[in-house]
Amino acid sequence: MWALVVGLVGVVGVSYLIEALRRPPAAPAHLSWAPGIAVQYVNVNGIRLRYVVSGEGEPVVLLHTLRTQLDMFQKVLPTLARDHRVYALDFPGHGYADIPAAEYTPALFVDATAGFLDRVGIEHAIIAGESIGASVALLLAARGHPRVRAVVAVNPYDYDGGRGIRRSSTLANLLFGVNDVPIVGGTAMRLRSSPVVRRILEGGVHDPQALPPELAREMYRVGNRPGHYRALMALVNHWAEWEQARGDYHAIASPVELVYGEFDWSLTAERDANARDIPGARMTTVPNAGHFLSLDAPGAFVDAVARVTQRSGKS
Repeated sequence: MWALVVGLVGVVGVSYLIEALRRPPAAPAHLSWAPGIAVQYVNVNGIRLRYVVSGEGEPVVLLHTLRTQLDMFQKVLPTLARDHRVYALDFPGHGYADIPAAEYTPALFVDATAGFLDRVGIEHAIIAGESIGASVALLLAARGHPRVRAVVAVNPYDYDGGRGIRRSSTLANLLFGVNDVPIVGGTAMRLRSSPVVRRILEGGVHDPQALPPELAREMYRVGNRPGHYRALMALVNHWAEWEQARGDYHAIASPVELVYGEFDWSLTAERDANARDIPGARMTTVPNAGHFLSLDAPGAFVDAVARVTQRSGKS
């Protein structure tokens, strides 16, 4: 018995040592996949957010998924920038944004995005998000935010008490299943490795080749930033609130394109519930695509923006 206790204590201690020895990456001044786009920062509610902007025309704001960053849109941003002024930002605790000691509730992300729109001065924007990014876009529209013109909601993360990612793979089910277990959850997060992170990310695409290797490596490196894994654990602690927040969807008056990958983690009944509860929503299912639609089927993502642009008229 004592040998087991000593062994467990040793594993916990090793996990802290490994975390202490990790080296965080330097924040890049430009995007590796688009060197001509400079990285910018803005302070919103005391949180420094990283963002980029490219192109001219009607504004589109891209909001990424949980545990990722604005680089998730590398396959769609250049195309959208041909006809739009496109913005993409890192949520608090993600990418190279600040990692505040905060409760990572839906309100934190909605307020940060609303503050971003105000600080940067974006008017009549199409908000296009994936996963929690889609949920944030829908909640902004439900608030009647005056800067939101229309929404593209791709695979919104508002079902199963927030446990949807546990449907993505056996590994994800195991790791996120122990998140709330004292000592065990933090130990598992601190012992993360590049192959494990990549395997978790692959659970978001239908075609594993759709996940660029450098993007997977970058998101693993970003996870080495001090406090990053704790922010992710805090977000997981508040997952259920994303489903609770969908109770506000009935107040949405903006045009909404609701897009699901055929192999998204959501169930048919959960998708139909959103189509029913979001007034005037038009739902599309994209074949051979998973949760990270912008990687699996970037053309379908761009087409959804084009459809909602036409529906919402000129700004």
